[in-house]
Amino acid sequence: MIIAARYSFNKGAEAVTEKYPHLLGEIEAAIATVNAEQHRTKESKEKTMLGQMLFSPVDLNKAIKEPLFEQGWLNHRVECEYSTQYYTLEYAASVTENVGFRDMDFVKEKLGVEVQFGKYSFMVYNVAAKMTIFRNLGFIDVGIEVVPVKRFAQQMSSGVSYFEQFVWDLEQRGVADIDVPVLILGIDSEIPGQTKRPRTKPVVTKTEAREDGQKISEIVSTQSE
Repeated sequence: MIIAARYSFNKGAEAVTEKYPHLLGEIEAAIATVNAEQHRTKESKEKTMLGQMLFSPVDLNKAIKEPLFEQGWLNHRVECEYSTQYYTLEYAASVTENVGFRDMDFVKEKLGVEVQFGKYSFMVYNVAAKMTIFRNLGFIDVGIEVVPVKRFAQQMSSGVSYFEQFVWDLEQRGVADIDVPVLILGIDSEIPGQTKRPRTKPVVTKTEAREDGQKISEIVSTQSE
């Protein structure tokens, strides 16, 4: 896959390149190792794309994460004990457990990374809420969000959001004092018009012409599988 677009939210690009250029290199390398076509494994059941083979967001997410785990990146989970003080007295008496968690895909040093092939609301939550929470808890100081560009998302199930929509809304929203610097990377399967043909094994075919049991000619042809 390729990095097709970059957006610096709250000077995120500057913060990442200044503090963590080596970690940015690891993320870029992990993205580049993924052959997206190997993850075009989901057969669509939607009426508008019935029977088409689409990219699997789950498989793509996993393919990016595996090389990062090998580089020492760790998922970071925080347990949350939710308050019951805002419940009514009658309702609070019936609640026996009120614990959840928040997690970030990757944290290394103090750089937090989220890989998101989901709905638009998750992308916004990651940048506008989750990263601020993890900064306030002392786990990160800068973030990177990896999302598909529109062309890539259109080859997935409907409902997957994309870089262009995400960036437009962030620009209209503006930057708040509590926002974390975040570099947003828009990825695609390839550069349009520059599809790499897969390497194939040549197949050699021999055709013989015989007359009275004697070979009189032989044609050898080679083609790809």
